[in-house]
Amino acid sequence: MSVVEQILALIVTLGILVSIHEYGHFWVARKCGVKVLRFSIGFGSPLVRWRDRHGTEFVIAALPLGGYVKMLDEREAPVEPAELAYSFNRQSVYKRIAIAAAGPLANFLFAIAAYWIMFGVGTQTLVPVLGPIPENSPAARAGIQSGLEIVEVDGVETPGWSEVNLQLLKRLGDTGAIEFDLKEPNSADTPVSHRIVIDRWLTGEVEPDPMLALGFVPYRPSGPALINEVVPGGAAEQGGMQADDLVLYINDQHVADSGDFVERIQNSPGLLLEVIVEREGRQNTLLVTPEPTFNENETIGIIGVKLQPVSYPQELIRTIEYGWFGSIAKAVDKTWEMTLVILNAIKKMIVGQISVENLGGPITIANAAGTSASYGLESFLNFLAYLSVSLGVLNLLPIPILDGGHLLYYFIELVRGKPLSEDKQALGLKIGMAIIACVMIFAFYNDLSRI
Repeated sequence: MSVVEQILALIVTLGILVSIHEYGHFWVARKCGVKVLRFSIGFGSPLVRWRDRHGTEFVIAALPLGGYVKMLDEREAPVEPAELAYSFNRQSVYKRIAIAAAGPLANFLFAIAAYWIMFGVGTQTLVPVLGPIPENSPAARAGIQSGLEIVEVDGVETPGWSEVNLQLLKRLGDTGAIEFDLKEPNSADTPVSHRIVIDRWLTGEVEPDPMLALGFVPYRPSGPALINEVVPGGAAEQGGMQADDLVLYINDQHVADSGDFVERIQNSPGLLLEVIVEREGRQNTLLVTPEPTFNENETIGIIGVKLQPVSYPQELIRTIEYGWFGSIAKAVDKTWEMTLVILNAIKKMIVGQISVENLGGPITIANAAGTSASYGLESFLNFLAYLSVSLGVLNLLPIPILDGGHLLYYFIELVRGKPLSEDKQALGLKIGMAIIACVMIFAFYNDLSRI
């Protein structure tokens, strides 16, 4: 996906989530009788603006990395005596709590709605069947064999690979053992349990890959190395490769299937390869040099081709349906599960069980948004739901400047019977701004380091 497409995906993603978050504040503020002066999506110079019949100014601004709802408040500007009753600071502490909590709550409700739609329509997933198990890998030492289906991880059912990955991500930084139940796919056999012992598992790893660390490789059906498309200007086109070429040999060694072809190209960055292809019933010898490309902490070779897709057997494609009514409970459970996953990750990052280098900023979000959008509506909706939960959780952290910081002040006011002094609130605001600024700078740094 191009940079322009990734930027557009970022703008759409943040635009949707920020709008939902700020609308939560806006809607509850209106219901509580507070006058809303401005509802802004983005910061900086307004690109578009209009007013409604209540006098609220709606703005779409140039920098789409957030938003805000500005309410009438005596602490920010003088208020006419006739409008004092509509000022935010004149509301009861309970109303102020409701307004502050409404933004994160809106994000959680959106996630529930997104998951409800996904589960209601039904999703398709690949059955988590294992491919070749590398020798001396943790999986091999635990006696796990290729061709088996992962039925449960730590007692949680895993109908697809996404559930397997999620359960493994929960164990990052842990010490103990991961429990796996496996069986032959599509059989009535009783699953067999296996244990893989871990010790501060992948602690400090940047962009950890739990599957690879265990020696798990998803099963992929094999097929011929048939070229479906040649990328203009790539190494393959320069070497004379064409669509519908069937790759037979590389450096006089037979190419078994598409997976073998991809592996050998990736393992040959910068090396001149003699490639024999079959074209219209005749064999042609081509010279191709894979271009070195940095990918996930290693250099691999690419030549700029797309292979003919290989179809998965129907028995390895699982359709998951809960019905529209049953999907409500499942959506709530999923949102709660993702909330706990994010809180657990934050805790582990604070205590050093997960590297802080895994923090991502807008560039990381843009890449993920673009990738999920290219995979289709279901994938993009799933990404939106996860990011919405993340936004809700992060905004509830008790850090001044965030919604959670405001809620902390209001709960202190409930206990004390009076608010904290303006000086203490101002000091907390400065500390909160410093914390958020440091996190944002570090996230940007991580983004640039990955590039």
